[in-house]
Order: sequence, then C-alpha cells, then structure tokens
Amino acid sequence: MEGNANSIEMDKERLTAEMDFNKDSSSAVIRIKQRLPDFLQSVKLKYVKLGYGYSCNPATILLFLLIAPLFASVLVQLTGVDITRFVTEVWSNQAVRLESMDAATRLAGSGLVLFFLALYWSKRSRPVYLVNFSCYKPDEERKMSMEAFLKMTEETGAFSSESVEFQRRISNRSGLGDETYLAPGITSKPPKLSIDEARSEAESAMFGALDSLFKKTGVKPKDIDILIVNCSLFNPTPSLSAMIVNHYKLKTDIKSFNLGGMGCSAGLISIDLAKDLLKALPNSYAVVVSTESITLNWYFGNEKSMLLPNCIFRSGGAAVLLSNKSKDRNWSKYELVHTVRTHKGADERSYRCVYQREDDKGKVGVSLARELMAVAGDALKTNITTLGPLVLPFSEQFFFFVTLLRKKISNAKVKPYIPDFKLAFEHFCIHAGGRAVLDEIQKNLNLTERHMEASRMTLHRFGNTSSSSLWYELAYAEAKGRVGRGDRIWQIAFGSGFKCNSAVWRAIRPVVEGDQLGNPWMDCIDRYPVKVPVAL
Repeated sequence: MEGNANSIEMDKERLTAEMDFNKDSSSAVIRIKQRLPDFLQSVKLKYVKLGYGYSCNPATILLFLLIAPLFASVLVQLTGVDITRFVTEVWSNQAVRLESMDAATRLAGSGLVLFFLALYWSKRSRPVYLVNFSCYKPDEERKMSMEAFLKMTEETGAFSSESVEFQRRISNRSGLGDETYLAPGITSKPPKLSIDEARSEAESAMFGALDSLFKKTGVKPKDIDILIVNCSLFNPTPSLSAMIVNHYKLKTDIKSFNLGGMGCSAGLISIDLAKDLLKALPNSYAVVVSTESITLNWYFGNEKSMLLPNCIFRSGGAAVLLSNKSKDRNWSKYELVHTVRTHKGADERSYRCVYQREDDKGKVGVSLARELMAVAGDALKTNITTLGPLVLPFSEQFFFFVTLLRKKISNAKVKPYIPDFKLAFEHFCIHAGGRAVLDEIQKNLNLTERHMEASRMTLHRFGNTSSSSLWYELAYAEAKGRVGRGDRIWQIAFGSGFKCNSAVWRAIRPVVEGDQLGNPWMDCIDRYPVKVPVAL
C-alpha cells in the first residue's frame, strides 16, 4: 500500500476518509475514522470567562474596591483625622516626621498598615513545591514484545480468530514498542487472575516507586503528613492507601485518601487535592501515588470495543513528593502554578464513552465507545479554553478574544484565531492514551515533533500506564537534560467520566540530567527518540 494518497474530511461528522491505492492502481481501500473536533471552531465564551475567574478572584476585587476603603473611612471618622491637612503636609514637605503627627493620625496609619499586612498574609497563595518524583520500572522478565503479546493472546484460547486478528491490527497501529510490561498474573500459563495477584501487582508498583522516592529525597516515611493514592480499576479492602500506611508504618494522624474509578486523569486530580490540602495544612509533606492494576481487568471476551484496552494498557506507577515548606524551595524541582479541572459527566454520551460493564457472555471489561474521540475533543477544548487566560501571553489572549467576540456578535463565519500555546510552555506532557489521540492533539495545537516527543516515546517504551504516564513523560525530558530553570511544563490528561485535567509547573532549578534513581529512562535514553513505524 502507498499511504497519503487522498484524504476527505467531513467536519459535521468529525470523520476522515482516507483512500489508498495498490501499486498497480487496480484496487483501492477506503478507511473511515473519527478524529478530534477542531478545538477552536466552537469555543464557548463561558469557559473563557471561567479562566479569567481563576486568575482574578471576585472576592479579592471586592476586598480592595469596597471593604478596604470602607474600613479606612470608618477609621478616619472614629479618630477624627483631618485628611486634607495630612495630604497637604505630605505634598508640601519632602519628608513627614512621625513625631510631627498627632496621636490620632499615627493610630490611623498604623491601623491601615496592620490591616493590609493581615489581609495580604491571609490571602497570599502558599507555594506548592514538587520536591522530586520517581517512576516504577518493572523487572526485565515482565517485558512483553508485540509478537509475544499476540502469541499469548492466541494461546489463551479465549479469543476467536477474528478477535485475535483485530487485536493484531490495533497493536500494529498503537504506537507501542517491544519493551512494555505486563503483570505476571496475565502472562502466566494459565493466567492467574486473583485478588492476591492484583495486590502483588499494585504493591510492586507503589512500593517500587516509593522506595526510590524516599531514598533519593532523604525524607522519611514518618515525616509524611498527607497521602493520596489513585488507582481506577482495583479498589480492595483495606484500600491501597492503607496498604502503604501499613507497609511504611506511617504516623497515626496522617491524612490519607484513596481515589478510585476516576480514570487516566486521576493523577492530576490527586495533585489538585494535594494542593488544596497543603494550603490548609502549613509546613507539611504530601505524597501522591498514581498507578493502575490490570490483573483483574484483562478482558477475555470477543467484543471489539472492550478489546482495545488489552492492546494499549500496560503496567506502571509513579510517586510524587510535594511540600509547602519554604525551606524546601531551594532543593525542589518544580513549583505548581495552576491546576484546571474539567468534568463532562453531566452529558450522557460523555459519561458512558469509557464504561466498565459485562458483555453478552458475562465477561467484564472496559468498553471504549466510538464517540470517544469526539468526547475527548470536547473536554480538551473546554479545558484549554479555561487554561488559556491563565498562561497565554497578552498578545495571544487579545487576538483570540477579539476573534471570539466577532464571531459571537456578528454570527458570521470568522476564521478562528488559534492561540500559540508554544509561547506559554517549553514542555508538553500529554497523556499517552493512544497514538490517534496524540496525532490529533498535535494537529489541533500545531505542535512540533519535538513537543510531542516525550509523549510518543513514553507510549512506545511503556505503553499507556494510565494516570502515571505523565510522570514517565516528564522523566523523559529530565533524562534528556532539557529542563532548564524557569521552564514551564504543561501536563494534560483525560479519563473516564469524562474528565480532562491540566497542571502547569515551573522549574525552580535546571535539571541537567535525570536522576539515576527513580528515572526509568536512564539505561535506554541514548536510544531515543526512535522512529515509530506507521502501520496501515
């Protein structure tokens, strides 16, 4: 086959029709596939307003425009200060000596100063620092090449020949390489699909990431004040967070949370939760653990929509140490700048597009609907529209806003102005959910191959590791020595519900090269990037 022959786009249906001809032109093959919507063709003004709301809190405006002047006026009335005389003295004298003011004036001035200092202290945003993070790298014997995966799939005897061929086609187009990892319970002959195996998989990922995190930071487990664990599909009793508390003997008053069923974007939900908790609990450490256990969620049926996760999901996990201690700034890697969360669950189609259910044979699996690309595109569009006012330069915001107003006011076909997010970020960590989604995001945001490199190489080397994939991508940038002081990093992920979440970080110091401990790329980074073949 010869690729890139003809392409017809159908905007209303968000479809792309591609035609390929044989070399002798005697026959042709037409493929219809869904694509992401153009993010900026139908931007809603309310999401732009929401973004400005994040950056400009109405309560703060009220404080400074109404409450502060009212407080000053009442203070003047109570003390009997002659404001006209005071201003005249300040204007006519190069310096106003404190002893020349009467007691009432000094009292009023001191009260105003103390008020504004207290206001600033109570309203100031406490910085949240990312001290360090670690990614779990499974043992070598757990590696699964594409050929071995397809052979294992066929030898189980659970799939029809049509289902095996379907998984072969999907795997060849997935963007995954030959060094991803699967859980022992799945690769065993026969598969060992038990709670014990699932617990073992979760423990290996969580403890492996945490061990290297504690070792590289020097922080002791007993010093942790907040623990947040997210794992979407495996939620045993006791919880995964309790498993960590028990293993590391964490203190009895630790604030622990276990997030389940929240999909591949749950890692950033955990970061957002940790941020809020750290604002409420000064002088604290928080640990976020993101993983996924697939042992009990491998699908052994023949429904195509439920076979897709088998082809792309692989084992992985990450642990992140956050701090709000001012003393930790100098040795931390990043500072959290923004988090933006988008939830489309009110829409029925969005809610059901990633859905765990039984097939007609009673086999349990996660179904990915045909509408997934369109739903993901709508969620991404909403998220980046909200994020834009927080991160884009003024010039980009101005042109984008003017174009949007023209379109809303005139109802005419105005060519949308696409903001250049490359001006807002130096590094892009886009959830490695699949090759097709990465292709469409690159196209819509006009990103270069360099910007997409971390995401594509993570998908190739480790597969879709769910919520932890963003940290493998950041670890890739670090291992390449590309993160400099002041660099801005955009992490964006999406998952069931349907949700799309963003986090923006700023590098506090340069990361000259990745840490050998806890960075899964250090023994292979010289081989990357690799060219991922395009399978037809």
